[in-house]
Amino acid sequence: MKNTYIIDYVNENEFKKKERSIKKYNMLAYKKLLFEYYPSLKEGNFLGVMVSTNSETGISKYELKLPTDKTFSKVHGDIVLHYSVYDKGKIVLLNTLTPEDILTEGHQTQLSTYKGVMVSNSHKEQDIFKINLLNALNKNGYAKIFGLLALIIFTSIIIALLIIK
Repeated sequence: MKNTYIIDYVNENEFKKKERSIKKYNMLAYKKLLFEYYPSLKEGNFLGVMVSTNSETGISKYELKLPTDKTFSKVHGDIVLHYSVYDKGKIVLLNTLTPEDILTEGHQTQLSTYKGVMVSNSHKEQDIFKINLLNALNKNGYAKIFGLLALIIFTSIIIALLIIK
C-alpha cells in the first residue's frame, strides 16, 4: 500500500458531471474507466500517451483515450481523460474529460440520438449533417463520391471553356 497513488481532482464537481454523462451515454467507457483505468492509476501504471513532462517539478501529463463508437468519435471527437501525475507527492490529478461541450450538455439536459449517436441540442442540425455525411460515405464508398466530384469539376471546366470561346 506504500506505493499507491492518491487520486484527486482539479474541479471535482465538473469532473463528476462529465463522468455521469459518460455513464449515461457510453456505459462501456464508464466501466473501463471505473474498473480498469482508475485502479491501474492508483497502482502507478500510467496509461495513455504522455503529453508533457517536467523533470524539475516531477509532473507528467497524460491523455488516455476511452473506448468510443467510431461515428461518435468522428462527429464529436474521442472521449479522452486528461490527467497529471505528481511523482513527489504520489498524486494522480484528474484534470478533465473531453469533448467537454457534449459531455456538459449531456449532464444538463437530456440529449437526443440520431442513428445511435448523441446529438447536441445547441447545434443539432450540424451534428445530423455530419452523421448523414458519414453514413453516405460508408454506404456509397469514397470512390462514388470522389467520382461524382470529379465529374462536377470536369463539366464545370467544359462549360467555362465553352463560355470563353
